[in-house]
Amino acid sequence: MNYNIRGQRMDVTPALRDYVEKKLTKLERYFEAPPQSDGTVTLSVTKNSNAVEVTIPLQGLLLRAEEKSNDMYASIDLVVDKLERQIRKHKTKVNRKVRQAAGARGVFKEENASSNATATLVRDEEDEKFEIVRTKRFRSEPMTVEDAILEMNLVGHAFFVFANADTKETNVVYQRDDGTYGLIESVV
Repeated sequence: MNYNIRGQRMDVTPALRDYVEKKLTKLERYFEAPPQSDGTVTLSVTKNSNAVEVTIPLQGLLLRAEEKSNDMYASIDLVVDKLERQIRKHKTKVNRKVRQAAGARGVFKEENASSNATATLVRDEEDEKFEIVRTKRFRSEPMTVEDAILEMNLVGHAFFVFANADTKETNVVYQRDDGTYGLIESVV
């Protein structure tokens, strides 16, 4: 798998590039064949924070993780750990569906139980239940994006679901880590 590694407000040194590639190639052990898509890695520095964002498009799945810490190498380690957890969760879900449907194999490689730690971790994730502990219902009045942001700030939440008055679709506004706002629109 190829990775497009770029830096924002920083230069990517050869040592840093080698470290990123070395860590991300460890993810290839989870796949039957190395993915043919190109992944994107963005390294950035803001104030006292070193951030790493990795996006890996796969067939029917988009792996994405972002981590920040005081050290760039620690951020890289954290983001790779997060990607591994995402892959294992998705692999568990795919394998469960395959077992239920007795269908074809997925894109993920079967692991042998030679490592007790890995076998225990996979077994724990298979036992994981997605329990919904609370359900909220609300009446959504059509509003503009700006009104939705004001309403979100008024109730003190990090996100707000609303009916967009312009598009008549359900949208979500959210506050990003850097203090700016984001909008999520559904695409059919």
